[in-house]
Amino acid sequence: MTPTQAQLLSLASVLGLFAFLEWRLGRFAPPQATREDHRLDAAVILMFLGVTGAVALTANLLASIWAPEWQGALGHWPWWAMLLVLIVGDDLTQYGWHRLSHSSVLWPLHRAHHSAPYMSVRVVYRNNALYYALMPGLWIMGFLVYLGFGWVTVGYTLVKITVIVGAHSAWRWDEALYRKPALRPLMWVLERLISTPATHHAHHALTESDGIGHYSGNFGNLFFLWDVIFGTAVITRRYPPAVGLQDDLDHGPERWQAQLFYPFVRSSREETVLGRHPGLPPATTKNIASN
Repeated sequence: MTPTQAQLLSLASVLGLFAFLEWRLGRFAPPQATREDHRLDAAVILMFLGVTGAVALTANLLASIWAPEWQGALGHWPWWAMLLVLIVGDDLTQYGWHRLSHSSVLWPLHRAHHSAPYMSVRVVYRNNALYYALMPGLWIMGFLVYLGFGWVTVGYTLVKITVIVGAHSAWRWDEALYRKPALRPLMWVLERLISTPATHHAHHALTESDGIGHYSGNFGNLFFLWDVIFGTAVITRRYPPAVGLQDDLDHGPERWQAQLFYPFVRSSREETVLGRHPGLPPATTKNIASN
């Protein structure tokens, strides 16, 4: 088995495990999901595999053309050194990419991730295709695999997938742990180190006015520590009563094709941040800072 095959198996296993847990809890098919949500969530699976696979292959091809003598050149490094490089090269850059995606520049590529009116394993990779095609961390990881980081990358990816899927899941694994007084010191450390359901569900909140939601922060993927370091962390140990986007409630959901393939497919809504379909009258877009 190659490292790439092991990564795919790890992804499928973790997603499958959390999907099963949600199904047993009756939360895998949330009543809030619209027809567009069902179609988008299904399409995301193929999109994510296709785009990330293309990035990995392209990174390998470019590296073999530009620096054939560097293939496997860093394979002798100790695992901990490789891990540190992966944490910075992938997870720290993804924190920055995610934070930038909440600005007007990249919001259209990330909007789909927040348009779901539910939290679930279905939401984890729900982004525009270009969000992943342009993500710096994926390209860096592709080059690091070429340099010889292969099997360390597999272990790192398995841990990261488990954390981020758990942070999005409708099965809130941290909820029971918060209720145990003996675990409070452990949870104090854990919720500042990695993303948890409480901190990440808050990032998906419909509003910040409930005292729980914090969509203007809590950007961390594997490590919530980046939010702590850069001052974007809010920890309440509570879960928002509603998630999603207010403009979807006001104007109806966007078509799944527009969310997934903007700017190649544009919105048909009267008010949108996903461009306009030709022939429709001009519209004033909402301030995305409120999303």
